[in-house]
Amino acid sequence: MSRRRFAYAATGFAAVLLPLSGVQTATAAEASPLVVNLYYDASDAPDYQAEATQAAANWNGAVHNVHLDAGGAATILIHEVTGGGSYTQTDGHGRGDIYIDTEQVAEGNDPTRILAHEIGHNLGLPDHYSGPCSELMSGHGPGISCKNAIPDARERAQVDANFANGFAAAAANGMRVYR
Repeated sequence: MSRRRFAYAATGFAAVLLPLSGVQTATAAEASPLVVNLYYDASDAPDYQAEATQAAANWNGAVHNVHLDAGGAATILIHEVTGGGSYTQTDGHGRGDIYIDTEQVAEGNDPTRILAHEIGHNLGLPDHYSGPCSELMSGHGPGISCKNAIPDARERAQVDANFANGFAAAAANGMRVYR
């Protein structure tokens, strides 16, 4: 048998026998998911630098397909405003402007929760104000006693699904505002 024929035969046997042996194989895509690096800039929110860093770290510890870092070519810009409520204007896929309202913080709303919630919109999550405090996207719905700034399992899974194919083009409907 020639070397070439032997190589083809060995490859064929391996393809048949490996699955039967219980040995699991993975494709390159399964072995390491695509990670999208997003950059944020909180320089326009000087009173909330630490909270922005913590909110990004909370997301980084929770999801696998996206990673947030300060600086770089920022696509998420964080601004500090007084009055009007905290909100974000975003395409829902890693680009947008977040506005954190100093009056909401003064009323007792947790700034890290606000920023993590607004980042969630930039990662494609909608509001769910009727949800419990354990849902980050319930926002201000549970009241000022809610300090949870970590996404729940459903929110984490949705963000990973949203970025499973990388930093895709924005939705056809363009920028949306979430309050």
